[in-house]
Parts: sequence; C-alpha cells; structure tokens
Amino acid sequence: MVLVHGPRQCGKTTLARRVGRRLGHEYFSFDEDAVRLAAQRDPAGFVARLPRRVVLDEVQRVPEIFLPIKVEVDRGRVPGRFLLTGSTDILLLPGLSDSLAGRIGVLRLHPFAQCEIERKAPTLLKAIRSGDFGLQRGERLEAELARRIVAGGFPAAVARGTPSRRRQWYENYVESLVQRDARELARISSLRALPKLLRLCAAQTGRLINISDLSSSFQLSRPTIRDYVTLLERLFLVEELPPWSSNRLSRLVKTPKLHLADTGLACALLSVTQAGLLENRELLGQLLETFVYTELRGQSSGLAETIEFAHFRDKDGAEVDLVLQFEDSKVAGVEVKASATLRSTDFRGLRRLRESSGRRFAGGVILYDGDATVGMGDGLFAVPISELWR
Repeated sequence: MVLVHGPRQCGKTTLARRVGRRLGHEYFSFDEDAVRLAAQRDPAGFVARLPRRVVLDEVQRVPEIFLPIKVEVDRGRVPGRFLLTGSTDILLLPGLSDSLAGRIGVLRLHPFAQCEIERKAPTLLKAIRSGDFGLQRGERLEAELARRIVAGGFPAAVARGTPSRRRQWYENYVESLVQRDARELARISSLRALPKLLRLCAAQTGRLINISDLSSSFQLSRPTIRDYVTLLERLFLVEELPPWSSNRLSRLVKTPKLHLADTGLACALLSVTQAGLLENRELLGQLLETFVYTELRGQSSGLAETIEFAHFRDKDGAEVDLVLQFEDSKVAGVEVKASATLRSTDFRGLRRLRESSGRRFAGGVILYDGDATVGMGDGLFAVPISELWR
C-alpha cells in the first residue's frame, strides 16, 4: 500500500492516475458523492468489491476505509495493490499510524520546485552534502527572484498567464479549503477565523512561531489558536520547522519556526505584488527564506536519502536559517540573504553551527542574490540563489 499525500492541487491525482494507468490500477475518487457514500455506508463491503489494483483518491474523506484496507492487506501482501492519495495528514489520525505500520509506504508531494518548472535536474543538495562547489559564475536575479516568489509553485497557479489570475486562483483555493476540508476535518467554533489566521501566519513566515502574537487578533484562547494552527498543518498549508539541538551547546533557542507551504500562497494572502515585494526588503527576506526552504524540501522528497530539516539559533543571536541533517548524521547549514553583497559577519551563524556539530559538519552555504560561487574557507561557501534550479 502506498500513500501520496500533500496539499490540494499539488499534483497528487495527476501523478497517481498516470502511475496507476501504467500498472493497471482502476481509479476511484471520494470527491464523487456516490463513491464516497457507498464507502461510508459499508466500508468493508466496498473494499471487498474493489478490483485487484486500485487508486483511491482523497481517502481522508472516508477515514472508515482504513481498517478494511488493513484487513485486506493482511490477507494477502500484494505490493502496490492500493495506491492512495490524501490532502490532509491522515497519519496524524488517532491510532491510524500504528495500525498501518509496516503496511504502508508514504510519499510527501510538494508544489513544484523551480527546477521542476525549468525541467532541470536538481544538484544543489548533492553539492551541499559533499561540500563540492566549483568556482563558477551564476546570475543575479533581482526582479526575477521576486517574480518567482510571488508566483509560487502550485501547478494550476503556475499555469495562469498573469499575476492577477494567479492571485485570484490562490484566493479561491483558500476559500475552498476552509469551506470543505477544514470543515470536514474538525468541528471548530469559528470557521471564519481560519483565513485571517492563515494571513497572520503568512506575515510570520520565516520567523519563530509566536502563538501569543497570533491569538492577540482574535477573541479566542491561546490553546484554541494553537489547535487551529495544528489544523492548518494537517491541511499542509503551514509547516513548523523544529530547532536543531546539540549536546555540545546548551544555550540554544528551542522554539520552532513557522513557514507557509508556498510563497505564492503567502503573497496572495498578504496582497503582495512583485513590485511591492522589491520595495519591502524585510518582507522579501522573510519570504525568500521560506522560498528556499520549500525549494529544498521539495527537492529532497525525490532523493533516496532522507534529509531532516531544522533551524539553528542560540541565545547570543547566532542563527542559521536551515540545518540539514543527513542519514549518516552529517550536518550542513544554509543561510539565506536577499542581498548581492556579503560581509564576513554574515557567516557568524554557520561558524557557530560548525563549532557545535564538530566532525559531523559537512559544510555551510550562504545562498545570496549574487553572480559567483566562491569558497570562504573551512567548508563555507557563498552560492547564487539561482543554483537552486541551474
């Protein structure tokens, strides 16, 4: 059994149907009323009558289906018999993760990375892991970088020909999620609070999560807002980036960072255009950090090796936007700068990370809007952001 999950409209159905056709799977969608009602009324009978190989789309809409599927899998282990897709993190449902342990393979699908849009094979993560960067010229992006941030990576939005049409798509996307998926996933007291909360999360993207700040705009308790943020996580709209820890250093900030799942969505929520982003350097820096995080997370999902992502910050103010931990426990740091020039002090956080990780340190990179890849000594490099998709 294989589960492909991720936010709505990121390409799960298209991928599952293409793979399913090649392998002889028949397709059923629980977005179709008749199919969903049949499965809800008699889950065991529905599963028993399914063809030998099936794609079951949007399975989160019928959680009753998982126990009968588990029974069928235990009766006869046929690899890939069930290909499931879900637009919420169904593995967080109580008891479900344990019942499917050893029976399910999980693939997280993200919106398009820029290298996918450009149809180029990603190489940056491999270079970061090996610390092998040749001295080469890149290109400054300036306005082009802002354009890519505002456009985002959802396939349907990328396909829109104008910024206004993309923005309208994102607005409709949020409204649809709130009215259907959020309502089905949880009974919450104030459904209308979710779009506003999502906008506030967009304004905090790339920052340490602060529930007090988020709750100050609502007549709702902090625990309630915390629950709503968790709901947005289950819908794959926001992500919490955990803090990196080390036995060598006790003075570390242990608060997670908040990131929107896609910068195009964040810009639409904040009503930010390409021109407006170029004028607001502070917001550009925030969104660029989220842009790089979502790019690297998307690229990593296609690798055989699992990479864990975190952030680093100590109580002296030294920080690294992204810490990548590889399967062999090697650690690399990625700092993000929107400027085209760098100073020695910009490497302070990476140097502190290197001290904290010791022999585990694989290298450190500052991604900046410059035009040259250069080595700074001791495993540290400055690399143009354009290398994300070159």
